[in-house]
Amino acid sequence: QVQLVESGGDLVRPGDSLRLSCELSGGFLNHYAIAWIRQAPGQEREAVSYTESGGSYTLYLKAVEGRFTISRDNAKDTVFLQMNRLKVEDTAVYYCAARGRGGDGSNWRALSTYRFWGKGTQVTVSS
Repeated sequence: QVQLVESGGDLVRPGDSLRLSCELSGGFLNHYAIAWIRQAPGQEREAVSYTESGGSYTLYLKAVEGRFTISRDNAKDTVFLQMNRLKVEDTAVYYCAARGRGGDGSNWRALSTYRFWGKGTQVTVSS
């Protein structure tokens, strides 16, 4: 059974950077497209970034474009989310989620399409 484990969340100040990691076990990362999804307090979950299985293209929520970078190391079965210039509104629990490879990513923000989910890591941005 595929399992995903996130790490790297922390309490930081506005303008700081963090790098989140998502390690996949029980399968091969190159079989899956991966999304980072966040849930702020009192808010619905929203997908913030996506990488297709081969890593040839990535997608971002407009609010994080230019500040966040998703990458993947298929040899290490790990996906990263580099978050720069963090803002208070980035505070959330960040989850990684996986779905089978294929498709063009056009429905990457549809959370119901992700089969496997991690338990999340807390990112708090506060002065």
